[in-house]
Amino acid sequence: MKIKVKVKTKAKQEKVVEIGESSFEVFVKQVPENGKANIAIVKAIAKHFKIPQNNITILTGKTSSHKIVEINFAR
Repeated sequence: MKIKVKVKTKAKQEKVVEIGESSFEVFVKQVPENGKANIAIVKAIAKHFKIPQNNITILTGKTSSHKIVEINFAR
């Protein structure tokens, strides 16, 4: 399953909010440097969907606030 993710960094709390059928807004506390925010995004999405972190891949937008993320529920 592929989802669109809009990222808000430096948030007060970490959360995932569904804003459409396959669109989510992810709030993370981390700053967007050296991939720290991307790691926090993967953790937040994994917690939201209750799946392991290695089932989540950021396909596009590694340096952007708009990302396409693939979630594999079958692993």
